[in-house]
Amino acid sequence: MMPHPSSSSLPSGGGLYPSPLSGLIHSRRLGLSLGINVLPADGKVCTFDCLYCECGFNADCRPHRPMPSRQEVAEALEQRLQELVAQGVCPDSLTFSGNGEPTLHPEFTGIIDDVLRLRDRYVPKAMVSVLSNATQVVRDEVRAALMRVDNPIMKLDTVSPQFIREVDRPTGHYDVEQIVEALCRMEGKAIVQTMFLSRHGQSNATEQYTAPWMDALRRIRPKEVMIYTIDRPTPDDSLRKVPPDVLDAIRDLVEGAGFPCIVAY
Repeated sequence: MMPHPSSSSLPSGGGLYPSPLSGLIHSRRLGLSLGINVLPADGKVCTFDCLYCECGFNADCRPHRPMPSRQEVAEALEQRLQELVAQGVCPDSLTFSGNGEPTLHPEFTGIIDDVLRLRDRYVPKAMVSVLSNATQVVRDEVRAALMRVDNPIMKLDTVSPQFIREVDRPTGHYDVEQIVEALCRMEGKAIVQTMFLSRHGQSNATEQYTAPWMDALRRIRPKEVMIYTIDRPTPDDSLRKVPPDVLDAIRDLVEGAGFPCIVAY
């Protein structure tokens, strides 16, 4: 699951989000955000099993309920937007996040169509954002859908296969070079989001990891980069935060390469 950027409150019911909607919540990155969870409310569906996932480990969060249908998502969203408009409230972002990887929903591209249509009808000033682990960006139809939203926020914690295996823990085949190539095909539209942390004395915030990560950013040419560190309890208690001065130094590297960078401490 891609943690909601700097959100000020945890989802109800432990680490899992309601479905298909949650919030409003305040995010320093996205402002007033209405969460869209197209995955089951009672468990995770994800192609990663990250040690830092706020929802917990995949094995502990097996869903029993189905994913909401495209129609259910559209109907719930339209009703909620009608309520917000009647209250004079306009969210800054309609944000796909929740209990795993939203692009795994079989009707993801159609749901994007519906959300954009309803956004334009009810809250045209709101952004549409997708928090994704980027594993499905290699699929042409998913990448095309992501290109249509305002903020396609794509995880790239490192380009080290070993670190990815140990921390992000893909559940199937994962080739980071294929992911980077697919992000390059987003033609500067992607926003890259990276979690920096340390574990057992090893950190992806050291030059060993940041130098090749920077090389990947230069290839991808993202619209923006967001870097952050742990700010909540994690399922693996061996993880540690990266200090603010280290994040600031990485931000300076990113901005020195010509890319806007947001830091969440």
